[in-house]
Amino acid sequence: MLRSRYPSSVDRDALRKLLENVRSGKLSIAKAGDRLSGFPIDDLGFAKLDTHRSLRRGFPETVYGPGKSNEQIVAIVGRLHAAGQTALVTRVGPEVHAAVAAAHPKAEYARSARAIVLRAGPKRPGRPGVIVITGGTSDIGVAEEAALTAEVMGEVVKRIYDVGIAGLHRLLAHRQALTKANVIVAVAGMEGALPSVVAGLVACPVIAVPTSVGYGAGSGGIAALLAMLNSCAPGVSVVNIDNGHGAGCIASLINKRSKAAKTLA
Repeated sequence: MLRSRYPSSVDRDALRKLLENVRSGKLSIAKAGDRLSGFPIDDLGFAKLDTHRSLRRGFPETVYGPGKSNEQIVAIVGRLHAAGQTALVTRVGPEVHAAVAAAHPKAEYARSARAIVLRAGPKRPGRPGVIVITGGTSDIGVAEEAALTAEVMGEVVKRIYDVGIAGLHRLLAHRQALTKANVIVAVAGMEGALPSVVAGLVACPVIAVPTSVGYGAGSGGIAALLAMLNSCAPGVSVVNIDNGHGAGCIASLINKRSKAAKTLA
């Protein structure tokens, strides 16, 4: 887990002492793990990378692209890659990918999700159980951000798109698949009713993602957000408008815990 090539001398000394205490029996493995969750920070000057987030949270730090220069993103991706971690850059265009790919030719670009992925190693089989569903085609960009995030975190994602409640039969056609999910991410704009309907059909948690898709007073996603927050269906949690990444993170955490619980059972 400790693969960063750029720890400070203080970090190295502290790590050496901690490992010596474990070897001598002065410190338990459990307590050492707790202390390691605070190691280390990779300081690039303009950014301080939390290279041990994967140790604490189970997934590496994500790079939010807007507001950063191409040079900064390339440098951050390079450090994450050097630390042996998969780099995920969100909300960027193909021109940013071109800059990253010039330094890291294996960097992939997911156009619908507007995200870059540079994997730390070969893609491994994931954990099935996550479904990402959308009300309309216009919601797919946010949904793809959620799906890609969950996939990078180790999940197998089933996509079911354009099944909004304006044509309820389209949703009901997938009812059997929905009932087998461990967690569902429901992405919708307009009045945002899709998550409530889905939650009324399934037993698993539903993560509602309002999108900035809609006409008039509903545009900007406020109507969908308020509708989802006021859902009468139990088991619905809500992330912010267009926050596909946040939904993907939550979905992965739920699915991972679900798999772990089934193993213990």
